[in-house]
Amino acid sequence: MAHEETLTEADRHRIEAAVTAAESRTSAEIVCVLARSSGDGTQQAPLVWGAALALAAPWPLMAFTQLSAERIFLAQLGVFVLASLLLSLPGVRSLLTPQAAARARADRAAREQFHLCGLTRTRKRTGVLIYVSMQEHYARIIADEGIAAHVAAPDWRRAVDLLTSHIRQGDAASGFVAAIEHCAPLLAAHFPPRPGDDDELPNRVRLT
Repeated sequence: MAHEETLTEADRHRIEAAVTAAESRTSAEIVCVLARSSGDGTQQAPLVWGAALALAAPWPLMAFTQLSAERIFLAQLGVFVLASLLLSLPGVRSLLTPQAAARARADRAAREQFHLCGLTRTRKRTGVLIYVSMQEHYARIIADEGIAAHVAAPDWRRAVDLLTSHIRQGDAASGFVAAIEHCAPLLAAHFPPRPGDDDELPNRVRLT
């Protein structure tokens, strides 16, 4: 699903405003990331399956037809190309990857984004990532070590549940906003604003 179909400009402004409002109550830094997919781990699967089908194709043709070797080779090539194209369709390709493998890949991608977005470089280690991957139907919240010891896992779980419930309804923006608004008082309780605080990281949602 394209990002333009997921978040409009107005949606992105809503999320940015929610982050700004939340950060006015806390010294924590919140970054939201929306990924179309968590990586290219499924990209080779269509080629592998296409090659397997192409290798199997000559046997029935040799057994039940009088086609020449040249025509069988062309048929084999056609099977490979057609199968690879059909299996490359996003909905089909995702079915080729076991759910556990897809979630593991999404988890790795979330951790990578945590580092790429600079959340490990805040002064008091108070970065929070809200991450969604649309293709894998995956959402996660990752907090840096300065926060993780103070906020219980069930509190993060509730924020993720709010996020995913809206995404299932096709409203990713409201999901992000609900998760941010749930996290804001949790962060404010342990990490209130400090004198001289500045905004260390951009508040806009990051699209990957």
